[in-house]
Amino acid sequence: MKIIIPDNMIQEVLSELEKLGTVVYKPQDLSKEIKDCEVLIVRSATKVTKELLSHAKKLKVVARAGVGTDNIDSNACKSKGITVINTPSASTNAVAELTISFILSLLRNTHLAHASMKSKKWEKKKFVGQEASGKTLGIIGFGRIGNLVGQKAKCLGMNIIAYDPKPVSSSNVKFVDLETLLRESDLISLHTILVPETKEIINAKTISKMKDGVFLINVARGELVNEQSLYDSCKSGKIAGAAIDVYQTEPYTGKLLELENIFFTPHLGASTNEAQLRIGKELVEKLREWCTANR
Repeated sequence: MKIIIPDNMIQEVLSELEKLGTVVYKPQDLSKEIKDCEVLIVRSATKVTKELLSHAKKLKVVARAGVGTDNIDSNACKSKGITVINTPSASTNAVAELTISFILSLLRNTHLAHASMKSKKWEKKKFVGQEASGKTLGIIGFGRIGNLVGQKAKCLGMNIIAYDPKPVSSSNVKFVDLETLLRESDLISLHTILVPETKEIINAKTISKMKDGVFLINVARGELVNEQSLYDSCKSGKIAGAAIDVYQTEPYTGKLLELENIFFTPHLGASTNEAQLRIGKELVEKLREWCTANR
């Protein structure tokens, strides 16, 4: 079968995929190549739209090398009988570790201190920080990643509360309603999926219910946060600092970049060597299973 991969993929995974069929890696014209393609593998960069799918005459599978499938028009795939698969667990640890690094950077100002030092300044008094121990971390969305973030943050001595419409049993967390979480958290970390109910769940109204000087972390989806509200609250100091890895439009070049108290990374959540290998192995295994079931 013909397999198209328009996004980055590590060589070890490409080699395994080549055992399943003919691989076209990073085609110049995706809409042309997809005409006789049976499997399309994407990460977050490629948008699998209804228009793109209209060119696909033989497509059987769209595989997302990652967790979320919101860059794939699932309804359009369903109408054409195309199977959508993803790798929901492979990047869990990488994203959770990035979250912990954000927590520590925000509290200790290490990213700002680094930039200051690179400018040949010595501003020791300016960057007096806070300790994670004893702080309350509010986790919005308590699935695989949220749960693991809670476990790791607990090791730092943090108090963990969480909001999730379908709470699960966990000894690491106290489940509360959203309003309580907003009111009691010193730091808030977003790990929920993007659905109509969570779109811009962080907005002027919800921010107004937060503590003054709260910290916000988003490693889930850019659409969970109203950008103007985040800009206004970070500028005013209502939100003392934010760490953002995901954006409504990527690559991101918007107005938030004007603010010093926001820590930016270019969608690095799953960008570790270990996670990319796990994602690839899980993807290959799922494709093998699909091939076996559809012979």
